[in-house]
Order: sequence, then C-alpha cells, then structure tokens
Amino acid sequence: MGEKLEFTELDQYLFGHATHYDIYRKLGAHPTTRDGENGIYFAVWAPNAQYVSVIGEFNDWNEKATPMEKAGPIGVYQVFVPEAAVGQLYKYFIIGYHGEELYKADPYGNQAERRPGTASRIADIGDYRWKDANWMKKRETFNEQKDAMAIYEVHLGSWRKKEPTEDNPEGFYNYRELAPMLADYVREMGYTHVELMGIAEHPFDGSWGYQVTGYYAPTSRYGSPQDFKYLVDYLHRKKIGVILDWVPAHFPKDAQGLGNFDGTALYEHEDPRQGEHPDWGTKIYNYGRPEVKNFLIANALFWVEECHVDGLRVDAVASMLYLDYGKQDGQWVANKYGDNKNLEAIEFFKHLNTVVLGRNHGALMIAEESTAWPKVTGKAMDDGLGFSLKWNMGWMNDFLEYMKLDPYFRKYNHNRMTFSITYAYSEKYVLVLSHDEVVHLKCSMVEKMPGNLDDKFKNLKAAYTFMIGHPGKKLLFMGQDFGQLREWSEERELDWYLLGEENHEKLQAFVKSLLHIYQKYPALYGTDDEPGSFEWINADDGDRSIFSFVRLSPTKRNNVLVVCNFTPVERPDYRVGVPRKKQYKLILNEDGMTEPKIFKAEKQECDNRPFSFAYPLAPYGIGVFIY
Repeated sequence: MGEKLEFTELDQYLFGHATHYDIYRKLGAHPTTRDGENGIYFAVWAPNAQYVSVIGEFNDWNEKATPMEKAGPIGVYQVFVPEAAVGQLYKYFIIGYHGEELYKADPYGNQAERRPGTASRIADIGDYRWKDANWMKKRETFNEQKDAMAIYEVHLGSWRKKEPTEDNPEGFYNYRELAPMLADYVREMGYTHVELMGIAEHPFDGSWGYQVTGYYAPTSRYGSPQDFKYLVDYLHRKKIGVILDWVPAHFPKDAQGLGNFDGTALYEHEDPRQGEHPDWGTKIYNYGRPEVKNFLIANALFWVEECHVDGLRVDAVASMLYLDYGKQDGQWVANKYGDNKNLEAIEFFKHLNTVVLGRNHGALMIAEESTAWPKVTGKAMDDGLGFSLKWNMGWMNDFLEYMKLDPYFRKYNHNRMTFSITYAYSEKYVLVLSHDEVVHLKCSMVEKMPGNLDDKFKNLKAAYTFMIGHPGKKLLFMGQDFGQLREWSEERELDWYLLGEENHEKLQAFVKSLLHIYQKYPALYGTDDEPGSFEWINADDGDRSIFSFVRLSPTKRNNVLVVCNFTPVERPDYRVGVPRKKQYKLILNEDGMTEPKIFKAEKQECDNRPFSFAYPLAPYGIGVFIY
C-alpha cells in the first residue's frame, strides 16, 4: 500500500498549467492507507458536475453510498474507500451540469473490465519488479539516427491464436504467453523493435485499438497491467525495443468514455466544427485546455516511464495539425489568423515531445504525418514539432504504385523510385509498409505484385532489397516477411501454415538475410541523416528498370552497393559502374544468402564511372555487395 493520497493545492496548480507530469499517480484509483486502514483512494476531474460518487462491487453499485468531495476550485473530486480492494470493478456516477445521470469509466483507470463490459477495475500498478535495468541504462545512449531500427509491427490478438475455450472464445494469448514466442521470432528474423498496435483499452476489436476509452489501461483482452509489463520486460531482456501506437488525435463517443464527461464538453470542443471528425464519428480533443493537455502528456509519460516502453508512434498527426482535416467548407473554424493551422495542437506537440524526450533520453516519438508539414522532426526551439522520426508516407505511396505496375510500364514511372531521395534528408524518416497497406481491399504485399505467383515473390524480394538499401529506418507489418496471401484481419491469426510452401519459406529466409545484413553493416543505418552517404550509381536506367546505388559507411569501410532489376528480363551483359577500383564482395542475390563471391572492378567506363564490373542480372535479379 502506498502513502496517504490527497489532491493538494500544488497538484491543482500543476494540473491547471498542464505540467503535472505524473498526474496518473493522483487521479484514478490507487491502493493506499489512511489512519492505519487499507483501502483505495479515488480521484476524478469533473469540474462542471453537480454530484459525483464512486460505485462498484464494494458498495453494490449504490449511487448514494460513496459520494466524493470536491478537492478545490479546479474540480477534482476525491474519496478514500476502505471497503474497496484491488481487482474490484467500479465506475463514477455523475450528475452532470444539466442534471443528466452519467456512468463513466475512469479516465485514469489502469485496468478495464473485459469487453463487452465497460467498467474500470482497481489495479495496483506499483507492484511489478522490473528486471530490465541493463536495457534501460543502455537506452539512454540510443540514437535513432546512428543506430539500426528494423521494426516489426504487430497486432497481438491476430499474430497467433490458440484453440478457443468458453472463457476465451477468441483464442487470445496472454501477454506473458506471447512474450517468449514474439521475442524468439523477432530475434531470429533480425528485427530490432516491435511496434504494438492497439494496447490502450478500446471497446471495439474492429477499431484495432485506434478508438481508445482507457488511455492508462493496457487492454484486458490479453491480461493485466502486470502481464503487459512482463511482456515489455521480457522483450527488453532479449534486447528488443518496444514501441506503442498512441492516439491523441481523437476518441470515440461510447457512453462510458470521455465524451460529455461531466455533462459538458470537458475533453472535447463544444462546437462540433472544432470537436468532431465527421468522417470518423469521433471527438477531437481540446488541446487548448491545460487539464486536457496534461491528461495526454502524462499519458505518454505513463507508457514510457511507468511501463518502460521505448517509444510512441503518434497516430494521425495530420488530423491534429489541420483544422479542416477531412472537413468541408462550413465544417471547421479558422484560427485567429484566418488559416487552417491548429495552433493549440502545434503547441501541444512541442510541449509533449520536449518533455517526453527531455526526461527520457533514448526514447522515441514517431509521427504518422501524411503531408509536407515542415520540420516535423525539427527541434521545438527552431519552430519544429520535436518528433524523433516521421513515417515516410510519400515514399510508401510512390514505392507501392511502382511495384504494382506491370513491368512493361515501369520504365515510364522510373521517377517514382528516385524522387524520394530528393527529400530523404528533409526529415528523419522511417520507411513503412504498415497494416494500413494490407487491408480494405488493398491486397496483401504479395498480391499487389504483378505476374504469376512465382513472379510475385521475385518482385517482392527485389522490392524489399530496394527498401533496405534506401535511407531511413524500416518497418514491416506482420505477415509481410513470409508472403501472407490474404489481407490482414483482426479476427484471425496469420496464415503461418503457408511456411510449409517453398515460395513462402524462401521469402521468409530472404527477408531474414536482408534484416541481418541491415543490422551488420552500419552503411545501411548509421548515416541516415547524412546526405553525402547515398550515391546513385545510375538513377536513369529507366528503359531497363534497373536501379543501382551505394550507401557509404560512417567508417568508410564495408560500404554497400545495391543493384535491383525490376523486370522479368534477363540481363546477361549488365555492367555496373563503381566508385573505386576495388574488390566487390557479393553477399546476397535473388536466391538469398550466397557464398561470398568476389567481383574485381576493371578500368572500363560505365554509368559515368571510370571503373566497373560485369554482373549478369537474372530476371528480377538483385545484388548486394560490400566494398
């Protein structure tokens, strides 16, 4: 049991200035003692309520049994309940501003009733003993620009499933059961990080976790908060970083959630032109209200500091930055300057990223931002937003459009693959092939590729090779590394049985080789922010749809040369120009890891270089060389 808890004047002051960074230790439900008696301290922010009580299994859900007292003018209600205990369900009963009766889950609750139930569950988040001290110490020196990052994006509920039972009809694994299975797979394949979709509590499976009702509660679908911490702890002990998807852009209208919390638009804007996404049917946070900003900033810190998560991938950043995002004329309100920039959201991001990264060296804040907004990864002091990294959506769109083309037409679209280099250093990027690209009739990665089934796999190998060679960190969604044929669905596990077929087994082995090469050679990751570290050998070989380029190592040793042929045409006479008269060691071709083969550069001009060597290219052939 913790020390005596109460919401003090200092708490109110900090909360009112959006600087109470561990507010989750005061608001919510917390085991404590008072006058020698054990119990639970409850506190909730509901400034416009007429009456607030806590109801639950400890008082038979009696709305009058446990009234809460207002702690001060900021509107926090609190009460100590000796009858309450860890594990019990509860909600807040609120008589709202207009006299309406509301039954709300705890915005700061650390555990939720398993859906379809909507209550909160009392939890003790302080009773987990961490064993990842070595990882946490090393994390302080992590540099996202100089260190390798190959991210495996995972939806835990559909990565693997077990036989359904009456108690577990969906066949979900517990966080603790998932930990060794996930760690073994990720380490064997050569990923450095996992990115977990949909961990914060959400009522609807089909939202994939992007419509959150319990921001401080790991979803109970897979176990308790302690179980979730075990998963993070275990992955850390296996030297795997953990990134979570985080959704500060909007929240759902579910009755138990944040909407109209105390009978007024407390977390959202009252004007629907500011407070609702018409396309998504969700509420938009009021980023100008200090207590709302505090709720979100402290939530980011909760995951990073309390749960040891290594980074947050911030969802739908563009929808926060633009007041007219997804809206028609008349559906939005301009800012004080008459334009569409959300000034309060901009300030929120600067505050958020400065605090999270300033307090947690080596942690990551990653923006999913789909426009050309400037300086997303620029420093806040230089009028940037302060993110560590940004998803490169422009590269992803051009890359996939090119890869989907019949090879005959690729020569007319050659610039789709070269254009991204012109802006590759304007931000700090992650190249992503995420879950969004393999749902909603967009087809799986294999099925996007042209040709017969064998050609599809050859196309995909060439595509992944180009991706690994291109500047930027890497992200693949689960199933893409072995050629999942069906689109992803949260309702079923991946089609692991496909690994019994040769094409899938060979693709998985090829991706494994690529990822291990990526981690082994700093040329592929250690110079992602240095424009001079990438050189085209030939960016203009459009007629043959061949790309060749080099990545230069920070040590000038073990530089990497990459060649990719994106047609089914054999090129027995192919030569590649090279920077120097050296030996070039082939370490990967289209058949996978190969016995290193040496190619000696000759004094023969090619690709506007004085030296070159012959490398006969197979249909959809690739070559990765070290020199």
